[in-house]
Amino acid sequence: MRPPVFREGKNGVRIWRVESDHAEERPDQLAVEEPLEIRLVQGERRQTVAVTMRTPGADGELAVGFLFAEGVIDRPERVLRVAPCVDPDESANCSNIIEVELSADGPEPDLAPLERHFFATSACGVCGKAGIEKLQLRATGPLPPGPEISPEVIAALPARLREAQGIFDATGGLHASALFDAQGNLLAAREDVGRHNALDKLLGRAFLDGRVPLHDHLVMVSGRSSYEILQKCMVAGVPVVCAVSAPSSLAVEVAERFGMTLIGFLRGDRFNVYTGVERIALAEPALKEKRGRNRSLLPTV
Repeated sequence: MRPPVFREGKNGVRIWRVESDHAEERPDQLAVEEPLEIRLVQGERRQTVAVTMRTPGADGELAVGFLFAEGVIDRPERVLRVAPCVDPDESANCSNIIEVELSADGPEPDLAPLERHFFATSACGVCGKAGIEKLQLRATGPLPPGPEISPEVIAALPARLREAQGIFDATGGLHASALFDAQGNLLAAREDVGRHNALDKLLGRAFLDGRVPLHDHLVMVSGRSSYEILQKCMVAGVPVVCAVSAPSSLAVEVAERFGMTLIGFLRGDRFNVYTGVERIALAEPALKEKRGRNRSLLPTV
């Protein structure tokens, strides 16, 4: 059997395809899963803050998106450098270590919330109502009422996401997240073996580009929407989150609490709206009074 051929995001292997009593040897592609160590650098201090299993590629975006979603960094100007480690004693492993260097002109980041991420699988998550209360402390206020999106735009999102999944075409084994504008134009897409990692990569790119908050955008994720998917989108100011599959109960609670529109089971021209239906441009008279009104349960100040 030939040795695997490494490519970014996928590995070439040989397999046996069996159908009935016939077997045929043929090439195949596997989605790569490798550990990524995220280090925070401040002056002479280097500290590992998380280790996650991910698909190689856009590692810097993943690290920045993760740190942004966790509240460690709040503005792109604080990020001085994002690069693989440069320690000569670890040169063999540097491809799986990413360093994010911060400037000194800001508060010391609170790293305590990162303890749960010290080693995380590609499907890691956290659930609990206490987490929602902590999120409320980070919210800057209710999301704006818009944008208002037509059902036709929403129905077209899965196909546009699927077209952007280059590694999935070769492996069939990756999740994806995509950023769209209110007209349904694809702005960016990222893939990873982990759903949360794909979203971190996507939001990390938007953060570095100075697009955050993403008040006039939509995020589409493959698979289901969980607490952490909604948490990350809330921090980035995303008003509309769409998923191919079902949301969890806690995801719905987060969306309701922070005035987000949450869509699930988006397949063909059908989808379920779990919260924030006022952002969907529907013709029913009973829904018109909800237009432009945010149902956020955040307390008014």
